[in-house]
Amino acid sequence: MYGRKVKLRFLFVVLILLSLVFSVFLLLKSLDENVVYFKSPSDVKLLEELDNKKIRIGGMVKKDSIKISNQDVNFVITDFKNEINVTYSGVIPNLFSEQKGVVAEGFLKDRSFFEASKILAKHDENYMPPEVKKALEDK
Repeated sequence: MYGRKVKLRFLFVVLILLSLVFSVFLLLKSLDENVVYFKSPSDVKLLEELDNKKIRIGGMVKKDSIKISNQDVNFVITDFKNEINVTYSGVIPNLFSEQKGVVAEGFLKDRSFFEASKILAKHDENYMPPEVKKALEDK
C-alpha cells in the first residue's frame, strides 16, 4: 500500500522520536540525582516522611546556640517559628556567626537534628569585603 520511501521516512521519524524521548529521560534522571532541595525549619517539621536525600536548610543562627568542641560545631537554625539542631565537622566560614543567615547542606537525621556536610554563611546586600572597605576609607 505504501511505497518503500514512505516506510523508510516513517521509520526514520520514529527512530528520531525514540532517541529524543530517551535523551530527555536521561537528562531528567541525571538532574534528579543532582538536585539539592532547600527547606526551612518549618518545612522540615511539616515533612510527612524523611528520606536520605541531601537537602539544604536555611535560616538564622539562634543567639547563644553555637558550641564549638574539637572539630565539631553545634548550633541551632531558626526561622523564628521552628528550630533545628545542626552539627558540622570542618572549617566554618568567616561570615558564620550568631543572629546571621546561614545555609547548611547535608542530611536530615530526624525532624529536629541535621548533620551538615557544608556550611554556607549568608550576608545582606550591604556587605562589603574588608579589603574594599579599607580601600574606600583610604581615599
